[in-house]
Amino acid sequence: MGQKYTEISENLAKFIAEQKIFFVGTATADSSVNVSPKGMDSLRVIDKNRVVWLNVTGSGNETAAHVQHNPRMTLMFCDFVGAPMILRLYGKARAIHHKDPEWDALFALFDPLPGARQIFDLTVELVQTSCGMAVPYYNYVGEREQLKNWALKKGRSGLMQYWKDKNQTSLDGIPSGIVEKNS
Repeated sequence: MGQKYTEISENLAKFIAEQKIFFVGTATADSSVNVSPKGMDSLRVIDKNRVVWLNVTGSGNETAAHVQHNPRMTLMFCDFVGAPMILRLYGKARAIHHKDPEWDALFALFDPLPGARQIFDLTVELVQTSCGMAVPYYNYVGEREQLKNWALKKGRSGLMQYWKDKNQTSLDGIPSGIVEKNS
C-alpha cells in the first residue's frame, strides 16, 4: 500500500520518465482548485528533490496564477499499463518565464514545444506512492498534434496576443503575470 519518502528514488524517477501523462494540482488559499492533465514529454526529473515541467499555451493559465500567491503544487502520475501504482510529488513551485535568467538553461532540457509559455520548477518536499488498484488499463496511442499545429500557426506575436486575451487571469480573477513576464 502507500509509502512516503523524502526524495525521488532512481526507481521512481524511471517510473516518472515512462509516463505519457501526469496531472498538476494547485490552488490559492481561497481560489478554485485546479487539476490539469499534461503530456507532450514535458517533464524532467532534475534531482532527487527537483522536477521541472514545460507548460505550453492552453485555454487557461490557472497554475501560473496560483503559484504566485501560494506555491503549493502536487504532481500525480498513474500507471495505466503496468503494475498498479499512483505516485504523487508534493512541494513548492515557481514559474519561470521567457525573460527570466534560468529560462534558456531549463528550456534546453526539452525538445522545443511550440507555444511554450512557462517552466514550472518544483522543489519536492514529499513523495508518496499508493496502490492504484482502481486505476483502469489504458493503451497509449500517440500524442495529439493539434496544440503544436495551432501554436505554430499563431506564431510568436499571435501567441502573445492570445496570452493577453485569454491567459492573464485565473478563473477567480487572479493575475498570472504572463504578459508582463514574457514581453
